[in-house]
This record gives sequence, structure tokens and C-alpha cells, in this order.
Amino acid sequence: MFCIQCEQTAKGQGCTVRGVCGKSHEVATLQDLLGHALKGLGLVAHEARRVGVIDEEVNRFTAEALFSTLTNVNFDEDRFVEYINEAVELRESLKKKVKEAGGNGEFALDVAQLQPAGDLEALVKQGEELGQPWSKEAEEDIVSLQQTLYFGIKGVSAYTHHAAILGREDDAIYAFLHEALAALSLSELSLEDWLALVLKAGEINLKVMELLDAANTSVYGHPVPTEVPLGHRKNKCILVSGHDLYDLKNILEQTEGKGIDVYTHGEMLPAHGYPELKKHDHLYGNFGTAWQRQQKEFPEFPGPIVMTTNCLREPKEPYFENIYTREVVGWPGANHIKGDDYSEVIDKALSMPGFTEDEDKGSVTVGFAHNAVMGVADKVVDAVKAGAVKHIYLVGGCDGAKAGRNYYSEFVEKTPEDTLVLTLACGKYRFYDQELGDIGGIPRLLDMGQCNDAYSAIRVAAALAEAFDTDVNGLPLSLIISWYEQKAVAILLTLLHLGLKDIRLGPTLPAFITPNVLNVLVEKFDIKPITSAEEDLAATLK
Repeated sequence: MFCIQCEQTAKGQGCTVRGVCGKSHEVATLQDLLGHALKGLGLVAHEARRVGVIDEEVNRFTAEALFSTLTNVNFDEDRFVEYINEAVELRESLKKKVKEAGGNGEFALDVAQLQPAGDLEALVKQGEELGQPWSKEAEEDIVSLQQTLYFGIKGVSAYTHHAAILGREDDAIYAFLHEALAALSLSELSLEDWLALVLKAGEINLKVMELLDAANTSVYGHPVPTEVPLGHRKNKCILVSGHDLYDLKNILEQTEGKGIDVYTHGEMLPAHGYPELKKHDHLYGNFGTAWQRQQKEFPEFPGPIVMTTNCLREPKEPYFENIYTREVVGWPGANHIKGDDYSEVIDKALSMPGFTEDEDKGSVTVGFAHNAVMGVADKVVDAVKAGAVKHIYLVGGCDGAKAGRNYYSEFVEKTPEDTLVLTLACGKYRFYDQELGDIGGIPRLLDMGQCNDAYSAIRVAAALAEAFDTDVNGLPLSLIISWYEQKAVAILLTLLHLGLKDIRLGPTLPAFITPNVLNVLVEKFDIKPITSAEEDLAATLK
């Protein structure tokens, strides 16, 4: 195997024996093979659009299958066998439709003719022979941009999948996924062509995040500031982790009146701010936070655990009987929920001890998404003009176990009292419970939600720029970003598409960015690696 798609890749160079995430050689190889199958499907789907053929099943499958290959989402070999075979079946079916519509039904490239081997062992061997789904012959800077594009569209696909579940779709998004996959099979594109595609991925991701924001707020309402207990109370319980609010909604509705409290974990914490979710009194609190502490926390939870999008890192066998996975999530031995029936989880909760006593561990406040922040935007503007707020920081992104991430908690701790800190995504769990006080009644630490809610930060920044009659780069605003996996790559590409400059990125820069590509990013966008909290604070406050 060779995998470099996440920040924690071995030695900062690539996982070659087993993924730091726990991914086996077999799973990594099957994911690469699926990538080749999706490239073939993308070629045909791209041609199909040229003759007016759009297949909704192909669209949704493409996003789901790409999503399944994200870090920590799926470790199930059998599921990838299914995805590979389905990709080829859909490709061949679409070829017939293209021919019937008068298009070119003959595709000379090998990926459009790929036929899966007959069993798991043979598929792994086939994947080993094909290697990674980017060029083996291109010069390294083009390969770097191909990798950036491929990992970026994985992130785009995750957000696309979340929005589609709530009935929000845009064919322009699927069209780009297929365009990007088709491009990965082409050899005649220049360095400039690849850079343009990478930035287009950022443009499309902005469209996706806007779509997802509209989907969430139309179904669950606009988040409002809400205090969330970090302790627990005596009762039966279910823990919901991941990102998918739709699953949480179903669980809340199906546990109504059954004497079961529902707790959130990690990126589900912002769910407490949505009116249509918080109206359920048995949505009680948040249990556990940081990704790297899951292994310690989950065995302590006295009820079943539902993983809606991301799996545990290297899950241990004894926990399987209490863990249930959803949709594209999974790994061998875990319980898999199909459809929207959570009765098995509910029965499990009723059979387990639950919490036998109350415990108060304080609380945190969530719900400062763009609608809530825009409601006090005039106060923020006035505070900046009066000198009460000297600078605004957006400190957010992914969390992980690798050394160096304490930088983000140190940075927030050391921000001056006349600065505001906006935060989102799981990177905030390094500092989300810090007491930073307020400025004129405005909390200094504003939790804007999940990584899925990055659109909120963009909306707020755009509104402030308009209020100050400048662009975002002219604001007293600094972006301090932590990355781990492919959704963060997609968000970073969106920030670059928007022309945002002076972004500080860490804990380390992506292993798939070559020195020459990095130079382009530095020259064009002034993107830079983090240094120390003290140095970066001093630099941003000049």
C-alpha cells in the first residue's frame, strides 16, 4: 500500500505497511482499485452529459463511493468489493445509454474497460498491479496537483452526500466530480490545467457547502446559542458520533418517551443548537470530544454507540457488540444499520445499564452559526471601529493524535483579551471549553459548528468585509487552520478559490504538495506553515 491522503501519514511521507488510521493494506488497495473504477465511470458520465444523458443513480453512487474512501470512514473489505463491482455495472449500463443518445460509446482508455477480478484475493492483486489512481508517468508537480484534486473531490463528495440525504442536489456538482475523475485519466493536461481544476474543486465545494447549509437550516432551523451539559444524568442512553444530523433526528424521534437520553460526541455537538433537534428534551448533553480520545472514552459509555460517518481509529473487537455503523461507514464485525429503523439500537440501550447517577462536568455553548453571528454583526463592527476588538481569529479544522496539535490550544489561550476567536470543526476540541470571557456581551469564543458548517464562517467574513467596505483580506482577520483529512483539503481549496491570503496551516503541510507547488501557493496566496503560537500571534497583530 501507499497512502498519503491524511496529515498523520507515517513519517510525513506515506503509509506503506498499515495506515496510521488502522487501514489495512488490503483495504487501501481496494480503495485504490475503486478509484480506478470511478475514473472509468467518470469518463463515461462526462461523455454522457455531452449528449444530454444524466443518470441520478450514477451521480449519487459516485459521491457515496468516493466518500467511503475518506480517512476513518470505512475499513470493510467486502463493502469495497461491492462498490467496485457496482461502479463497473453502472459504467456499462451508462455506456449503452450514451450510444442510444448518439454519443461515443467506445472508450479506449483502460479504466473504461476495467473488469473486476473474481474474488477478494484477486481484486487485491489487481489493485496492487494498477497502483494509485493518479499518473505513474507525469512529472512530480503534475502528480502533486492530481493528488490534491483527487483528495479534494473526496471531501466535496462527503458534503455532497450529506446534502443529498436531505434532498438537496445540484447536477453541476456531480458534473464536476465526473469531470475531475475523467481528467485523472488524461495525459495531455498541463500544469496550469491541473491548477485550474484544483481551484475549480474549491469553487464547487463552496457551492456544495452552501447547498448543505440550506439543507440543514431548512430542515432543522437556524442554530441558536445553546448551553450543552458535558456531564450526564441517571438514565438509559445512546451516543451518536460523526456528522450526520439526519440520523440523530431519526434516533431522537424513535426514542421519544422510551426513557432513553441521547448524547452527542465529537462533531455532533453542534446539533444541540438546531431548534428542530433541541426541542427533544432527551437530547441531553455531549459525552467525549477529541478524536484521539475515542478509544478511551467509548468503552466507558454505558449504552450503544452509533457512528454516522466516521469510524474509530483501529477499533478493538470487544467494543463491536455495542457499536452500530451507518450508511457508508463500517468495518468487519460491527453492527450495520440499514434504512432508518433504529429499533435494534433502542433495544440495546434498554438492555444496557445506562448512567446510574448524575454527574456535573460543566457545560459549553454552541450555536453561533452565521445567522446568530449576523444578528450581532453590528455590535462586532462597532467594537472593531471603537478599538474594543483589535483582531478576529478563525481557529478551526481537524483534530488528530499526532504531536504538534497542542499549538491550537496554546494559540487560543494566548490570544489577547481584545480579540475574538471564531471556531468550527473538531479541531476546536483542543480548546472549546476554555473560558475566554466576552467583549461588550459578545463571547470571545464563538463555536460556529461542524466542518460541514465552514460556509458559516465564509458568510460572516463576507458580511464583515461589506460592512467595512473592503475585501476579506482587508479585514483584521487571520485564519489559523488545522487539517487532517480530505474534507479539510476541500475547504482549503475553497479558501484559495475565494482568494483568501495569509492562511496559516498545520500541524504539518500535506505530504502530497511538492516544493514547486508549495512555492506557487506561497507566491499566489501567501499560505504558510504554522510556527509557534507566540510567533504567529505576534505576526498577525502587527
